[in-house]
This record gives sequence, structure tokens and C-alpha cells, in this order.
Amino acid sequence: MIVKMTHSNMNDFNKPNEGFIVIGRIIPRYVDDNWTYTEEIFSEPYFKQYENDEIDISYVEEDGKAVFLYYDENHCVGQIRICSNWNGYALIEDIAVAKEWRQKGIGSALMEKAVDWAKQNKFIGLMLETQDVNVSACRFYVKNSFIIGAVDNMLYSNFPTANEKAIFWYYKF
Repeated sequence: MIVKMTHSNMNDFNKPNEGFIVIGRIIPRYVDDNWTYTEEIFSEPYFKQYENDEIDISYVEEDGKAVFLYYDENHCVGQIRICSNWNGYALIEDIAVAKEWRQKGIGSALMEKAVDWAKQNKFIGLMLETQDVNVSACRFYVKNSFIIGAVDNMLYSNFPTANEKAIFWYYKF
């Protein structure tokens, strides 16, 4: 069951945020106005965990923003946070599925909910950003009709993750 975050279920925000194993990186290539990529698989995978985001009450109270939570019975096992962006796309700021619930269609169900929300709000498509080392996420976005629109090798240059590239993915309706 997917429901919109409200004041009554805000405590479930961030519950599905669990780490993942970095198995490699994607290597984007831009030729003739088209992005493609290959994968480099690391000989020594490692664990990565994103920090929890602060709850932003505006996602409950304002138009143009939403968080949708995926529940299995009474347990929140997935979430997607989306908002309007200046360029006419709906920006997916975060999508997360609890570790034990991955590969069960929950991410795709949340993505379908984001598509519905974006279309209802008259956006031209969806966009998001992830790192080149999140190979599983990149594969998931490709499976869900996203294409690479840009790569930024400076976005994380001031952080311990300076070796990572930001990959911007787009799904135009």
C-alpha cells in the first residue's frame, strides 16, 4: 500500500533508508549528443550509507511537494520524495527501499506513483541525481525508462566522496 506522508505518519520518514554494497561504478560516455555507459566492477566491494534527511513539514503542507510511503502491513519499507523543479520536471529527491524488501517491485511501484503525481501536476517528466558508484540504482533507473542527461564530476569535490561523479537521470513523458 502506498500512501502520501501526512502529520499522522511522519514518524515513518527515513525508516527505509538503509545502506547498500558498492559493487562498482558506471562510466558514462557522451558521443554524438547521446549518453551511454559501461560498468566497472570493483574487485573489493564496500558498504555505503546515506545520511538520514531531516523531515521537512512543507512536504505535508505545500502543493508541489510530496513524500509517498510504501507499507507492508504496518511497516514502512519504502519511500519516495518528489517536488517541482524550475525546469518543468518533477525532481525525485530521494527514493529508498529497506534492504530486505529490495528486488520485490517496491521501487518500481513507488516510481509509478511518482509518474502519476508528476502527470497530475502537469510536469514534462521526472529527473533525479545519483552517484556513479550506485550501480544498482543506475540499473533500476534504466529499467524504469530513465536516460542520462548530464554528468557532473565537481558536485562532490568538496566532500570525502570527491571521487564520485553525479549522474543526472531524466524520464520525459
